[in-house]
Amino acid sequence: MSVEHQLWLIPLFPLLGFLLNGTLGRRLPRSGVATIALLCTALPAIWVLRLWQFMLSHDVLQITAAYAPWIETSNFVVRFAFTVDHLTLILLGVITGVGFLIHLYSVGYMAHEEGYWRFFAYLNLFMFFMLVLVLAESFLLLFVGWEGVGLASYLLIGFYWQKPAANNAGRKAFVVNRVGDAGFLLAMFLLINHFGTLSFVQIFSALNRHPELHGGFLTAIALLLVVGAAGKSAQIPLYVWLPDAMEGPTPVSALIHAATMVTAGVYLVCRTHLLFDRSPFALGVVAIIGAVTALFAATIGMVQHDIKRVLAYSTISQLGYMFLGCGVAAYSAAVSTS
Repeated sequence: MSVEHQLWLIPLFPLLGFLLNGTLGRRLPRSGVATIALLCTALPAIWVLRLWQFMLSHDVLQITAAYAPWIETSNFVVRFAFTVDHLTLILLGVITGVGFLIHLYSVGYMAHEEGYWRFFAYLNLFMFFMLVLVLAESFLLLFVGWEGVGLASYLLIGFYWQKPAANNAGRKAFVVNRVGDAGFLLAMFLLINHFGTLSFVQIFSALNRHPELHGGFLTAIALLLVVGAAGKSAQIPLYVWLPDAMEGPTPVSALIHAATMVTAGVYLVCRTHLLFDRSPFALGVVAIIGAVTALFAATIGMVQHDIKRVLAYSTISQLGYMFLGCGVAAYSAAVSTS
């Protein structure tokens, strides 16, 4: 089987872990639950290492695998397709590497908690959707992963469902992110209207064929994407959900709300940088949001007493620096900061 036809295996294993622990975990011993969860995160990490080795040794810049039509009409087609370039490789390495280590840490940290099987099922579900998000070859498939990580975050923030604070924090994160997702949806509608497709390759090819396109509807699309990115990456004014999200178990805070999901907004801006490059105004907005958030969150973090809230505001501030990097078109610096 060629490398491009193996890409689907990367998200498949965490999905399998979610299904096994989600359906059978209640009847399995804790060691069995942990073994399934760890295997289903270690195997994608191994596959990603093989992918790194293949792409770097063969000097491959991009791999795309289209599997089957998903939505097909007379003038609009979306396919299940994955794509991997160097940006995707970096995110895949972070997600699978950090994800496996935090799964390993969680085996001991959550050892005496009720709902052990439920925790690892949710954690594997998050890994699945996050991998789909970064592997997606189209805005629509990316949006599936985007919504999926929001769902997994909601479930994990509210893991301690007996605590009213955890339930409120989960709902707050869910509602605030829906505001950002509305912007993302409107951006996709505009992309369909102007390009007739949601494929990254086709949209970026159209932009390269028409260098005269600047501003106008491209600015509108970019600004709507910024709304979505600000929600997921906790930027002003949609940052308010992240400090409360620390009500979830500490491994969740480390994996989702400090290392992976919150970088999805930065990833979206970097992935669609050709759109932002055609709109200096949108880039300026990204830079201003990032700079203000970095300073604002850092000043709040200085007066917090709960260590997890200090870390939350520190994370928001760091994400602000990453947005600032995107806003000045230093995309590689923004990604390397993660």
